[in-house]
Amino acid sequence: MKRDILLALLLFWALPLGAREIYPLNEGWRFFYASEPNSDNARFVTLPHSWNNNPTAEGSLRETTGLYQNDLRIPAEWASKRVFIRFYGAQNVTDLFVNGRHAGEHRGGATAFTFEITDRLRFGTDNSLLVIVSNAARTNVLPTSAEMNFYGGLYREAELIVTERTAVSPLYLGTDGVLVHQRTATREKAEGELEIHLTSKNETACTVAVDITAPDGRKVFADRIMHAKLDGRPLKIAYTVPNPQLWSPEHPDLYKVNVEVSKNGRSDRVSVRTGFRQIKATPGALLLNGRNIPVRGVVLYHDNALSAGTLTAADYDLDLEEIRTLGANALRSAVMPHARHLYDRCDETGMLVWIDTPLQRAQFLSDAAYYATAAFEQNGLQQLQEIVAQNLNHPSVVMWGIFSRLRNTGDDVRPYIRKLHDAARTLDPSRPTVAVSDKNGDINFITEMIVWRQAVGWAKGHPHDLHIWLEQLGKSWSHLRSAIQYGAPGVIGHASVPLHNKPTTHRMPEERQTLFHEEYARCLQNDSLLWGVWVENMFDFGSVRGHNGTNAMGLMTIDRRRRKDAYYLYKAMWNKEEPTLHIAGKHSSHRTSPQQTFRVYSSAGEPLMTIGGDTVRLTRYADCQYRSDTVTLTGRAEVKVRAGKLRDSTTVLIDSAPAPKSSPVLPQTANPQKTN
Repeated sequence: MKRDILLALLLFWALPLGAREIYPLNEGWRFFYASEPNSDNARFVTLPHSWNNNPTAEGSLRETTGLYQNDLRIPAEWASKRVFIRFYGAQNVTDLFVNGRHAGEHRGGATAFTFEITDRLRFGTDNSLLVIVSNAARTNVLPTSAEMNFYGGLYREAELIVTERTAVSPLYLGTDGVLVHQRTATREKAEGELEIHLTSKNETACTVAVDITAPDGRKVFADRIMHAKLDGRPLKIAYTVPNPQLWSPEHPDLYKVNVEVSKNGRSDRVSVRTGFRQIKATPGALLLNGRNIPVRGVVLYHDNALSAGTLTAADYDLDLEEIRTLGANALRSAVMPHARHLYDRCDETGMLVWIDTPLQRAQFLSDAAYYATAAFEQNGLQQLQEIVAQNLNHPSVVMWGIFSRLRNTGDDVRPYIRKLHDAARTLDPSRPTVAVSDKNGDINFITEMIVWRQAVGWAKGHPHDLHIWLEQLGKSWSHLRSAIQYGAPGVIGHASVPLHNKPTTHRMPEERQTLFHEEYARCLQNDSLLWGVWVENMFDFGSVRGHNGTNAMGLMTIDRRRRKDAYYLYKAMWNKEEPTLHIAGKHSSHRTSPQQTFRVYSSAGEPLMTIGGDTVRLTRYADCQYRSDTVTLTGRAEVKVRAGKLRDSTTVLIDSAPAPKSSPVLPQTANPQKTN
């Protein structure tokens, strides 16, 4: 209790009159399971928190209900103010009780939500908070089908918001209450509308002042409404910014929109950031400010090995650094949105973003991705509205994902998809909608853009068959705004298997993943039909339904410690600022066949290879891809390559007839011989 009193005093002393204050509410939570008889054994936790932080090690994902308790002493002086509590993410159904009284429920695991708790507080004394969170699977909370783990708990931060009686509303769809709708953005002017949500206790009008400041701090727009009505409807103010600095990946210029609400000498102030740019989708191109931006994207899921779903700002910064080092210029937030910090950083660094809504189907035939019920459809619409409203101001977000890999079987899902598409276009006409599809049919013609999820050459066929698919797409569907998404699992350390063999759940070697990506990259290197390429995925991610609890389709391992060969392939092709030289197959140093062929990725020019001091010829196979002649090796071989100032090397041990473990075979000197 002493901690609570001290916290309350610190909050009170920090609060100036007539100003909004925001306080982190991450400390002092006591957690226990609903299955426990009482809270006697509650554990102290700090947000973000999940009870599934290491499901891979545990071997299962616990779907249950967890309870979080906290105590706060609220200053008596706050009785003249309003108090709100915001959670930035809880998986996936959350109920809040304040002093034993229900304060609100939220259904959905990836968006922020805010409850007003003013009328349930006891000012000048102690108050108890109880948050009940359940991550149990439900048929009326999306998604109902997914391969990723849904980590239960308050897995993002929380905060306390204290305002005057009249304020910019923190309650509108989990936003800050200020939405910037862009209509046009050219080098001559940016035009649009500010949508400001107001809230008040017993007042009918207030004064609202707005201004927009440029990246250099200049005020470029200002307006003042003396008698803005407080009738529950948003205030809308048209704006014009002359000669704007347009946001782009090369110049991610950001503007600040400031809103101040005044009543009876007291005020509330909110600031949001945005950037002005124009987006247009055409067949074969995504146009940003009229310029084609060839999209080189990666799919990003929601965990890592150390923190699982409780990703911090530092986690996101490191992931974004890896994505930029790869040379990608876009990321897809798979299944649901990430935390706001990631999109803030994308705004600042010029990374393009696609955010999914959770109408998703995993590969499992037992799953149902769509339930034709009013509760299911309403929840999907609610989550879509929250996703769009909460991310509308981010200039890095350039498209809204409506669905992924649905099959139009049984109940007809197409009317619901149209409803979601229409809702997204109504909420935000400035961005196109997009979907991922691996099926034929007119389900693919509802969204403005379509991304074909392709896997030819993995379970059946050969990756070369992608050429045939591209030819058919060009002949029949060249008018569509098409892109491609593809990927394959690869586990470092798994024994090799020929590319033409059907993979198994227990043998998914990295080499096979590498060959798959090499062939796809080769087929797509001169393509002009597609507006983008999306590689699935950037990192392995947790999936208790997958082999060893992990989906291994990432270019990097789930712990972010090891880059797979395919990572270097795309870095060589995509990163034009940092040259790459890499020998593929380093993770498989022990080999049984004397006949070996080496593959090298280079963006630093044609590489030179030597094995044991002898030069081995390399032939250009595709953009940044080189392959050696077949050589015959015995024993230990030192393989080296150089290109310009770059060097790379690896050691290969040939052991075609391994001896028993008790009698290890000593390696011999390498003896490379060219083979016809």
